[in-house]
Amino acid sequence: MDPHQRSQDTRRRILEMAVSVREDRSGGHVDYFLALLQDRLPLWLSILHDLTHRIGKGCISDNLLPVARAGIDYYMEVQGAALPAFTSPDVTVRFREALRGAGLGPRTETTPLAAYLAAEQRLGRVRPDADPEASARLLVAGCFHRAYIEMFVGRDAGPSLDDSAREIVRELRLEPVHA
Repeated sequence: MDPHQRSQDTRRRILEMAVSVREDRSGGHVDYFLALLQDRLPLWLSILHDLTHRIGKGCISDNLLPVARAGIDYYMEVQGAALPAFTSPDVTVRFREALRGAGLGPRTETTPLAAYLAAEQRLGRVRPDADPEASARLLVAGCFHRAYIEMFVGRDAGPSLDDSAREIVRELRLEPVHA
């Protein structure tokens, strides 16, 4: 699917999801979160899907570094809006159901990243014992955690955002060790 169509499809699915998640009144935290998600998620997914253009090119770590940085930025923006939106268990349950119904969720993020890593692994550019799915989940989790720490503890609680992105990618230890 072409990138523009993929972004439009993601936006459409979020809008459909919004109908079942929205609070009974217009406005409010849920609407703000869904609007932010509609704006930011397509760009984040586009960055992940664009990795297919990097297969066999450059250094794996260099290819993943901007992805990790974009992931940290994405989660910093979205998490701040999500917290006040999900103070009601009813809204949280409706969101989960709508997310499933829209075909969105964690695999939406990890699938393109894992596909990239698996393709690089087939080329011998990722260690043969690396698990592309687990590595994709770890990269996303590292981004989420870094954003979470900054949101609650502050920017000076750890390394800079760029250093954090480098640490996340480096510690995946995906590239084969050359003797």
